[in-house]
Amino acid sequence: MATIPENYLDLFKDKKAFASLATLMPDGTPQVTPVWLGYEGGVLTVNTALGRVKARNMKEGAPVALAIVDPGNPYRYVQVRGRIKRVTTEGADAHIDRLSHKYMDKDYPFRQPGEQRVICEIDPTAVSASG
Repeated sequence: MATIPENYLDLFKDKKAFASLATLMPDGTPQVTPVWLGYEGGVLTVNTALGRVKARNMKEGAPVALAIVDPGNPYRYVQVRGRIKRVTTEGADAHIDRLSHKYMDKDYPFRQPGEQRVICEIDPTAVSASG
């Protein structure tokens, strides 16, 4: 498992830094989407709803890549490559509220009727940073 450099942890914990998440479609082509990123207990997490493209692509063991750019300095960023370690619905509603508080200072306001949230944990295999 690769480690996030300590002097870049602010991008994961404190700043409202969006991540560009790259997943692979079934035909092998890349798909990229901006996401909120969680970092709890040294684990990278993404929360999404079942049925979305990224949720379908993020099966356990699937490769992913993230780029997280410092919102205050676009030349400072972290790249993470890894694999999906675990996908779970357990605690996913509370998790999206925690992320929403980080990014929007309030509970998640975009819930849809019948929507089921999932947490995807990412096991970093390579990390590089610049800036």
